[in-house]
Amino acid sequence: MKRTRAQESRGAIERLYITMRHLFNRGNYKPMGISGEGLVSALMTLSPEIYGSVTDPERLELDGLLYVMERLPKGIEECRYVRLVSREGFETSHLKPLVPSKRKRNCYRLDDQIMYVEMTRGRSDIYDILTHLTFLYIESRKILRNSTDPKGRISSNWTMLEEFAKKELAGEDFDKETASAYLSHIIGRTFEETMVAVDKFSKSSNSNSLVSVVYHLGKLALDEANHGLDREISFSATLRERVGHHVYGELWANRIKETLMGLDLLKRPIHIISANLHSVVNTIYGYQALGLKSFEEIESVAMDISVKAKSNKGKTIRDYALQHGFVDLPDESGTNIGAQIIDTAWLEKSTLLPGIELPEEKEKRPVFVVMDYAFGEQAYECFDELLKPYTIGKKKIPLNVVSTSIMGKAGILHGGKGDLMVPHSHVFEGTADNYPFRNELKKSDFEGYGLGVYEGSMITVLGTSLQNRDILTYFMESSWNAVGLEMEGAHYQKAIQSASKIRGSIRSSVKVLYAYYASDNPLETGSTLASGALGMEGVRPTYLITYKILEALFK
Repeated sequence: MKRTRAQESRGAIERLYITMRHLFNRGNYKPMGISGEGLVSALMTLSPEIYGSVTDPERLELDGLLYVMERLPKGIEECRYVRLVSREGFETSHLKPLVPSKRKRNCYRLDDQIMYVEMTRGRSDIYDILTHLTFLYIESRKILRNSTDPKGRISSNWTMLEEFAKKELAGEDFDKETASAYLSHIIGRTFEETMVAVDKFSKSSNSNSLVSVVYHLGKLALDEANHGLDREISFSATLRERVGHHVYGELWANRIKETLMGLDLLKRPIHIISANLHSVVNTIYGYQALGLKSFEEIESVAMDISVKAKSNKGKTIRDYALQHGFVDLPDESGTNIGAQIIDTAWLEKSTLLPGIELPEEKEKRPVFVVMDYAFGEQAYECFDELLKPYTIGKKKIPLNVVSTSIMGKAGILHGGKGDLMVPHSHVFEGTADNYPFRNELKKSDFEGYGLGVYEGSMITVLGTSLQNRDILTYFMESSWNAVGLEMEGAHYQKAIQSASKIRGSIRSSVKVLYAYYASDNPLETGSTLASGALGMEGVRPTYLITYKILEALFK
């Protein structure tokens, strides 16, 4: 019986993860060797949407390349060796950390040959970076192929590209259009496409220029093919020992609970919200400090703050917040997840938002714990640790958790960027773990605001960079009735259900509120994550979900 494309793709994902786990446990591998070839083959079979033309034998995938370079340390394309490590003390060295703009992690360039990358977000982050690196090596093979003739002789296009790359490194001027003309042959793209890509790379704060990236990827591939200078990826013993043991999640959660204990807030009604670190504070304190009387007024101020980095209104809100119950907890654990505490007992108004009354007794007023976005399996690690009782010696003090709310970013399967998804269940791809739940938020809560709203199941995927059209279409059109995909939902729900229904560390009646806004549509050409961020289009859905969470909890 012939397998469908969706089944082949699912098989490719399984092979990728089995191979990655094997290589991780082994400790090292050569990406262009026999071991690495297994990853390359599986990724090519899968052909993820985010990597566009990765299967084309000549054309480089330019949007996917920029997407990857903004999530890896600057200059990684120059390094023959990449070593993934745990937090092992490099922060105390003289080495200056490199922090990718779109994926916060500390990276250290030891010399011109080797890059160390700290992995403190768990397995999902390791799989994610290995997928990105595999994509880079596939593209470097195309550059090698396009830079040599059938007999392996270097082409004049490569020789000229090398000249331009050296001039750029020396800070010398050169004609970018001429350089792009030679570059276009190396990357298999038209001159026009090349110029557009050169401009995009020049605007990136994290990536080197396209000329530099292509040259160094090609140079390492040429050195490997012609001189036997193999590239290598390795994993430190400490990283292999720590993964899966909640080392960083425990440190992160204990700091939050220690702060709550120090402020005598553990017994107060606690509402945990996983979101960004601006919408909750701006919504609550925007109303308190500026007297904003409606969602539309809050949205308008949020737009102003988003446009102006040093907005007076933003400063007014933050200054007021710091004097009225707001505690900022930047991450110190290594999780790269910041947190905030908002004690509403300090609020001057008797209402949280217009029409939402707060209890008169200060000791009954809610406390919000807001955490930044987690990444994949890290969501379980951090939530599982946060929901455990706070332990002092032999004494265990449970948290009075009333609700858990998740405001997330997700890929949408119906509609477009900025639209909303309200799930009633999370289906964990590739496993039998399915999590139905009662969502306190409903589709009707979001109607009438000019955004598309879709209700159904959400697929929690192993990695957003591994999804392809065939798998997603299957989930959308089959009886799964999926409306979107993301990486954390099932992990959050696993932690919530085990804490409330098995361990009994929080009340079994804990309220659960989930809503997502669409950061991309992986089924729509030009709307994948590689096409760029939402920008100002993301303000309305972000603040609308925040407003509706607060409204649903207390109205």
